[in-house]
Amino acid sequence: QVKLVESGGRSVQAGGSLRLSCGASGRTFSLFGMGWFRQAPGKEREFVARFRRSDGNTGYANSVEGRFTIASDHTRDTMDLQMDNLKAEDTAVYYCAATSSENTYYSPSNSWEYWGQGTQVTVSS
Repeated sequence: QVKLVESGGRSVQAGGSLRLSCGASGRTFSLFGMGWFRQAPGKEREFVARFRRSDGNTGYANSVEGRFTIASDHTRDTMDLQMDNLKAEDTAVYYCAATSSENTYYSPSNSWEYWGQGTQVTVSS
C-alpha cells in the first residue's frame, strides 16, 4: 500500500502563485508515476500534471502548460506542484495520485490506484 498526503492549498489572488506538496510513503518502490488531478465544483475530476519516477519526465494538461511545474527531490517520493499566474478557473480541490501501472499513467482517465485526501485551492479575481 501507498499513502499520499497533500498540503499547501489556500486562497490566493488571480495572477499569484502557490506551491502544493505531496508526500508518498509505504511501498513507493512499486510506483511507476505520480500525478496531480483537480475537481472544480460541479465538474468531473480532471488530469493536471504527471511525473514519471524512473527519469523525472513530466507531462501537463494544455490548460496549465507553461504555468504549472512539477518538482521532486532525489528520492522521488515527494512531488511539488508550483502554480504560477493562477486564474479563477484554477479553483478546485487538488488531488495527488500515484500508480504502479505504466498503462494507467498514460491513460487520460483518473483510474489511478492511490489518492490523497485533496487540498482546496481558491483563486479570486
